[in-house]
Amino acid sequence: MLTKTEAIVLRAFKYGETRMIVDMYTRDHGRLSFGVPLPKSSKGRLKKQLFQPLTLLSIEVDVRQNLQLQKLANATVHTPLPSLQTDPVKLSVTLFLDEFLYHALKGEQQNVPLFDYVASSLLWLDGAEGTIANFHLVFVMRLARFLGFHPNLDDYSPGDFFDLRASSFCRQQPLHRDVLQPQEAEKVQLMMRMDYATMHLFQMSRHDRDRLIAIALAYYRIHLPAFPELRSLGVLQEMWD
Repeated sequence: MLTKTEAIVLRAFKYGETRMIVDMYTRDHGRLSFGVPLPKSSKGRLKKQLFQPLTLLSIEVDVRQNLQLQKLANATVHTPLPSLQTDPVKLSVTLFLDEFLYHALKGEQQNVPLFDYVASSLLWLDGAEGTIANFHLVFVMRLARFLGFHPNLDDYSPGDFFDLRASSFCRQQPLHRDVLQPQEAEKVQLMMRMDYATMHLFQMSRHDRDRLIAIALAYYRIHLPAFPELRSLGVLQEMWD
């Protein structure tokens, strides 16, 4: 039975001569992979341009649990995000977010609040004016709330350590190595208090920003063991030089 849902394109690549494999995160069915036939003419319904990274789509699909590759009946752009493809700074952020989400959402089941958070964040980024240098920090750390390992900031006191494994602040240093010393723990709790509306108020050096995203990604690798090093991070960091 065909159902309609919203979807966020995570990755698309050509598979053979006649089709593409497209990974999406959908609002109603979680992560799905599709086998999409390549259009034979310019009149084809499923044009390759629909499957650019982080495009917001409306799709029709008959989800079959026993299929690795679902069949996509139809797809249209749900909400255009033009500046994410034309603004060079936003494009570099988009490429980073796309690689990050591709790995962070592997195997993720239906999670409507998570989908809505990602979609609303992309809409905010598309309409943003002024500096967005801290956007990726806010996005990455707030996403952890929907994946189940966001720290409880109410437990923080000045001088605390941050236990990356336990996702908690603590007075005594843990015996393992996955811990932040008080100086960095303080910066992390400040970072986690930022949101899109206030992030421009947090002045950071290039070094501080690089260090905080490195900590955030290390945190993800602890809680999502298959999470790799991200190749797109270097491109993003160069934008702030």
